Amino acid sequence: MTAGHSAAFDLVIWATDGSENADLALEYAVKLARSRLLAVHVKEMGVGRSAGYPVHVDEEEREQKVRRQVDELKDAGVDVELELAAVASGGAAHVIADIARDAGADVVVVGTRGQGLVAGLLLGSVTHRLLHVAPCPVLAVPSRSALDDAEGA
Repeated sequence: MTAGHSAAFDLVIWATDGSENADLALEYAVKLARSRLLAVHVKEMGVGRSAGYPVHVDEEEREQKVRRQVDELKDAGVDVELELAAVASGGAAHVIADIARDAGADVVVVGTRGQGLVAGLLLGSVTHRLLHVAPCPVLAVPSRSALDDAEGA
């Protein structure tokens, strides 16, 4: 680290889809947040015939899980807020980037799906897009299996 920089950030955004990989990213987000943590969950809605319905059939459970995680963090003394948004499928990264810009975030912490580079490009993952559109650094936390593989190497 250079002079004047620290390993903690004033405002950290934890972008979560409620997945296990997002949970792993939360561990890093909490460690990095010096002052505040903003949890962001974007519900992606279908387009075309499925318009008006969440992309993930278990969206309600995902949102409730994220709410519980935020409540647990508050109970543990973390200064955390939750921001929920909804967007057409494929637009989550831009919504997260807009929230980060408006909030003045120092870093966005997000999980990955643990897929290879080619699969990530073909699927157009939120993390991949966020790396290109975010107004601040993005910490993409690898999946547990990728971390385990790296430790075993």
